[in-house]
Amino acid sequence: MTQRIAWITDSTAYIPEELRKAADIHIVPLDVIFDDVAYQDGVDLSSEKLYEKIEHSKTVPKTSQPAIGKFIELYEQLAEAYDCAIAVHLSSKLSGTYQTSKAAAAQCEFPVEVVDSQIVSYPITTLLGKGLALAEQGMDYRDIAETLRREASKNENYIVIGKLSQLHKGGRLSNAQLILGTLLQIRPIFCIKNGAVELFEKVRTENKAYRRIMEQLDRARSMHRVSQVEILHGNVIEKALALKEQIKSKHQDVEVLVYPLSPVLGVHGGQGTIALTWTNEPQS
Repeated sequence: MTQRIAWITDSTAYIPEELRKAADIHIVPLDVIFDDVAYQDGVDLSSEKLYEKIEHSKTVPKTSQPAIGKFIELYEQLAEAYDCAIAVHLSSKLSGTYQTSKAAAAQCEFPVEVVDSQIVSYPITTLLGKGLALAEQGMDYRDIAETLRREASKNENYIVIGKLSQLHKGGRLSNAQLILGTLLQIRPIFCIKNGAVELFEKVRTENKAYRRIMEQLDRARSMHRVSQVEILHGNVIEKALALKEQIKSKHQDVEVLVYPLSPVLGVHGGQGTIALTWTNEPQS
């Protein structure tokens, strides 16, 4: 008998509208706290509005994981319509959302497998898509969850921060670092490895940063099968589309998707941020 599986994720994942309609996916929003007012990520606050507010504020808003009660309420509701559930959340090293979801599942009789994606944004969606495909094949939900945990390590990503001023506002850069970085046009490139954010490299100018991450994509394709690349942007669609054209001109066989970063991720990355991410599959 086919299992009726509910799929849960959080608002840092970008779920295209067609996937929301086609699958039993339930999204639990994180909160963006701005001037003591809490906004539900992607519900009460759009990315565009967030950047406008940040631009005119001396401080950066904070983010907060969902309360455990939200997960308990959702899991109790899902128990009425589903046999089990798989929850795929942003990296446990970046937020307590995964642990909160797991704690809520432990308090419910409804069987839930909670997966740490070790990443954020569209790569979570990629994992959900793989899980849905396995469910179509009739795989047990526990085996699906275990497969997704292994698949999470295949992601590779690079993040070019848009504005050093936002890192400064958030306390991640000193005044001296901000001034020096601005004068020298420093563009730090970050990546998420094993679930944690690491500094990959510092380069001079934005164009050099993009060339550097393109080199990493070239290297990855020489070693792995990379069939799809995602570009995630902080309210700079023109830059994202220009980068897409760069990739397509060199790698015609790669599908390139472009999506915005969620407000929660925009708080930490800032307007102008560009992230490039893909999955390294074994070469056939």
